[in-house]
Amino acid sequence: MRTYIGGHEAVTVDDFLELALGTPPELWLGVEDESEEERSARLDAARDILADNPHLYDTVIQVAASLIGTRAVASHRLAPVSRSRENRGGQVAPGAEAA
Repeated sequence: MRTYIGGHEAVTVDDFLELALGTPPELWLGVEDESEEERSARLDAARDILADNPHLYDTVIQVAASLIGTRAVASHRLAPVSRSRENRGGQVAPGAEAA
């Protein structure tokens, strides 16, 4: 099944984010290993876009908060829960019986 938003096909989560914001997510989040010069240019571009579209700030914040909440929930679901009776030192935790 294909999803189109305003005539554009959205395939990945980044596609949906870009279409929701009207800008690529990397503009707001940065990219791994960017230089100080690249970061400065990216932030200048972001400031210019926000100056031209003041409502966009609220949209970016809402999308970012939603994304953080979604990822936090997902990470909690995927994180293994240790039910070990022993603590890291190999000793039996207080109140637990040795097996």
